[in-house]
Amino acid sequence: MNIRRAGEGDIPRMGELLLQVCRVHHQGRPDLFREGGRKYSDVELLELLKDERRPILVAVDESDRVLGYAFCICQTSQGNPAMQDMTTLYLDDLCVDEAYRGQQVGRALYEAVLGLARSMGCYNLTLNVWSCNESAMRFYEKLGLKPQKVGMEVIL
Repeated sequence: MNIRRAGEGDIPRMGELLLQVCRVHHQGRPDLFREGGRKYSDVELLELLKDERRPILVAVDESDRVLGYAFCICQTSQGNPAMQDMTTLYLDDLCVDEAYRGQQVGRALYEAVLGLARSMGCYNLTLNVWSCNESAMRFYEKLGLKPQKVGMEVIL
């Protein structure tokens, strides 16, 4: 397995994986997530690939087939009177193909994202997990992540 920056040729596989992520979210929160939806269209993926502040990493096998991805966003906070100035790498989305889960692909992607954050001089790495996605929460907890803040809601 190899981790590399995503390219235009990876868009079809990333699209398939985006469908898998939405399926998990739809199963957990059908009131919020559409069945068969995707977070990004192919056109949006193409634009993301051009944005240096939004790096996308992919895990590929020996035949260069995408096994998983990690979408990242570099966020800089400066001049806020209540907060320290800092650069954060936000892990927007991480997915491993259902057929390859449990084979350390997610861990390898996460470690590559950590390395990327360090190389960018980031203070921290952050991410959000839907509370209905218990397997993802366990995965991140095993990697040593701790809650930073909690989002709450009331459905009206």
